[in-house]
Formats: sequence, C-alpha cells, structure tokens
Amino acid sequence: MAKLSVLIVCLGNICRSPMGEAVLRHEAKKRGLDIKVDSAGTAAYHEGELSDERTIATCKKNNVPIDRVARAVRTSDFTEFDYIFAADTNNLRNLKSMAPKGTTAEITTFSWYDDKKVIPDPYYGGARGFDEVFEQCVRYSNAFLDHAFPESKPAAASLL
Repeated sequence: MAKLSVLIVCLGNICRSPMGEAVLRHEAKKRGLDIKVDSAGTAAYHEGELSDERTIATCKKNNVPIDRVARAVRTSDFTEFDYIFAADTNNLRNLKSMAPKGTTAEITTFSWYDDKKVIPDPYYGGARGFDEVFEQCVRYSNAFLDHAFPESKPAAASLL
C-alpha cells in the first residue's frame, strides 16, 4: 500500500501550515505511523523563507520538530497528495479554484474531521495566538489520524 500523503495549506506558508505539517508528522510518529506530510501557501509571498519565528518557538516549546522553508502550492500537488487541507475557508476556495482538471487529492479544511472551525491567522497577533493554533493543529491532526487509521487511535486513558 502506498504511503498516505497530506499537504497542509495556508496563505504564506510561514505560520499555520508549517505548524500543521510539523504537528501532524509528530502526532503520526507518536502512533507509529509513517505518512508523508508537507505544507505550502496559496500565495508565494514568503517563498524560500523560514517559518515565522513564533511558529518555530511554539513548536520547540512543545517538543515538536520543525524545519520548514516556505513554498507555494504547485499544480503537481493536486495529484501528488491524497489530502490537501486548508487552514481556512478563503484558502479552501483558492485551492479549489487552483485545482487542475484530473485532481485526485481530497481538498477540504484541516478541521473537517473535528469541529470544522477555521484556523485563524496568528501573524498579526501575539504568542497566545500561536499557542491556540498549535492546540488546534494537535486536535485536528489526531481527529484526522483517528479517521484515516482507526486502529492507531490511542486508548482513552492514554489521552489524559
């Protein structure tokens, strides 16, 4: 069976999507799952730049490895990945309009398997916004992994 692949997308690929990528990879690894995870932006504003320093600090504070250089969504992403998760409805709309004919990826929001809320852009706020995004990413990662790999779902006692 081919390895499951997920692309997480926000606007510039320096805050929400690289954090989502790092968290999903970390949560999958904790479950012993080997999945391909990447991230990108619907705009190329920050292409080639490192993730926002607050994203990096938040991940490090939570012992989640992150090493990301921003990139824009590519046409090939729509067939290379099984799932493309948008951080919010604007990016979801952008992704759907960018999707070429023959797209095979399932395109939805990262929160689809949980509360379906958008992940707010923490860029113009303080550190607390990055902490809240991190908490959402953990929750959404686990909800997705529970859906995609139900046999890997942790026992309720181990979640405490």
